[in-house]
Amino acid sequence: MKNMSLRPFVLLSVAALCVSLVACQPKTTLRVTVKTHPATAGTIVRNVEFSGVFVPNRTVNIFAKIAGQATYVGADVGNFVKAGQLLVQIDTKELNAQLKVAEAQLAGVTDQAASAKIGVESARLNMDLAQRAYDRTKTLLDTKVVTQSQLDDAQTKLDLAKSAFANANQQYNTVSHSGVAQAEAQVNFIRVQISNSTITSPIAGIVTNRNINPGEITSVSSPLVSVADTATLKLQGNLSQEDIVHLSVGSKVQVSVDVIPGKVYVGQIEQVGPIAAATGQYFPVVVSLKNDGKLLAGMTAKASFILNSAQGILIPVSATGSGEDGQAFVFVVSGGTVHKRLVTLGMRNDSNVLVLSGLAAGETVAVSNVDALQDGMGVAQ
Repeated sequence: MKNMSLRPFVLLSVAALCVSLVACQPKTTLRVTVKTHPATAGTIVRNVEFSGVFVPNRTVNIFAKIAGQATYVGADVGNFVKAGQLLVQIDTKELNAQLKVAEAQLAGVTDQAASAKIGVESARLNMDLAQRAYDRTKTLLDTKVVTQSQLDDAQTKLDLAKSAFANANQQYNTVSHSGVAQAEAQVNFIRVQISNSTITSPIAGIVTNRNINPGEITSVSSPLVSVADTATLKLQGNLSQEDIVHLSVGSKVQVSVDVIPGKVYVGQIEQVGPIAAATGQYFPVVVSLKNDGKLLAGMTAKASFILNSAQGILIPVSATGSGEDGQAFVFVVSGGTVHKRLVTLGMRNDSNVLVLSGLAAGETVAVSNVDALQDGMGVAQ
């Protein structure tokens, strides 16, 4: 009877143990479903574009070098002008009068120099005569023909003749070197001023600005006319650091203009900026383009070129991830398990990216749910 009373208790204990054992059994592992894609050998072909605005090849602001009344203005905004074409003529009546005065002064100083030169020659002749007289008197003194007093008198005359020659020579140098030089400089200065009254265009181009009218006084501090060379236009834009390394000065690009659909121009890379723009990691690029007469500065356009990579391993862009250190990785799928693999990436386009190292052709990579995967995780395909 005693054993029979223990039986219900034993049965309950066994039942509880079984429930506990069932609860401790491992749960079925959940698998992340992923799509996969094989790594294949191939190349990347990419069309790179950047937009910009046409600007003139160069713009010249033309200033007056002298202030005066404009008597003629030969071009207006929008006019085409040739290099050397007269743009503005400044009145020269006053300068012409000043030139006549300066030329008269130069002629007067030149005459003075000529007279001074005659004086030098005359003084030189007198000095030579006095020298010969002194020499002769000194010779006669030795023979007692003349007295010491006569020799002293000859010496005095020689000294006076030498002094007169020195004074005449100094006067000639002063007039010819200083006076004539100053007078010539004044004449030349006025002639330059007169030449500066004729203002021509240094380049061929379109007049983009005009700040002077006939009868007005020219200013030397603000431009009278601005001329832009639009025979060649420049397209300025920015390229990322990944693309800029594939460009060099002289490279050809195709240019399409927004307002001229269907027309494709051929441009040439003229400048590749060595320093990134303020936006960071983007570099300025300048394309030069011959104007066929239909293009205007200020028009928007796009430049494009094709990039072809070297042969490598291709995978979809969606297969790649990036760690906190910026290192790229992929998850290689093998036997229902993913394995994290560090890789080095190269050129990419909208769909594929080139793997430079870390992956071999034929290996399979996960291309979906990459952010949810961990190394060694089981996956379902």
